[in-house]
Amino acid sequence: MLYGKPGTGKTLLAKAVANESGVNFISIKGPQLISRYVGESERGVRETFRKARHAAPTILFLDEIDSLIPRRGSSSTDAHVTERVISQFLTEMDGIEELKGVVVLAATNRLDLVDPAILRSGRFDLLFELSLPDEEIRLKIFKIHTKNKPLAQNVDLTKLAKETDGRTGSDIEFVCRKASMFAVREYIEHNSAKKKISAIGELKVSKQHFDEAIKMLKEQNGK
Repeated sequence: MLYGKPGTGKTLLAKAVANESGVNFISIKGPQLISRYVGESERGVRETFRKARHAAPTILFLDEIDSLIPRRGSSSTDAHVTERVISQFLTEMDGIEELKGVVVLAATNRLDLVDPAILRSGRFDLLFELSLPDEEIRLKIFKIHTKNKPLAQNVDLTKLAKETDGRTGSDIEFVCRKASMFAVREYIEHNSAKKKISAIGELKVSKQHFDEAIKMLKEQNGK
């Protein structure tokens, strides 16, 4: 079970595990299996596990599992539906038909909302928290997302890593993408049509563009 704040790389880690192991990868978001029709949610759970067994060896990744297996008694939805879905899920995990060649990974932003029954030994044996990246890791993430980008000399990735304390990997990706977009927009606005092609090498992503992107991120997140 992978858990942590949104944007810390839970889904990315699951894909990396599948890629490195060289097995099939089936990814399902919890809400996809929820249906308002009687019996459909349980059928969706059964079908998902059936496909995983058929494609073995495979990694079955269940994202946002807290929406599929919420803590019983905490949901405002039909309690009977929740009970049936949880029972079906536990049956698939513990049932007579073994999950040979199938590894089940799950992810949630709120581990406290997941029903404790699926967290006991024999089901999800490992709980792995993905915490916010520290300064060293943030610097590495900046380097990954600025690779091959035409950075101006006034761009200091180390300083940017310091300025983004408390941000997730997806936040840093957003900053790098937006900074590049700001640079392209500025280039287009300040160059004539004839010069655009001949001066494309002059396009640079500067510190100002990163500052604008960080400001936008703060405005979107409210901090």
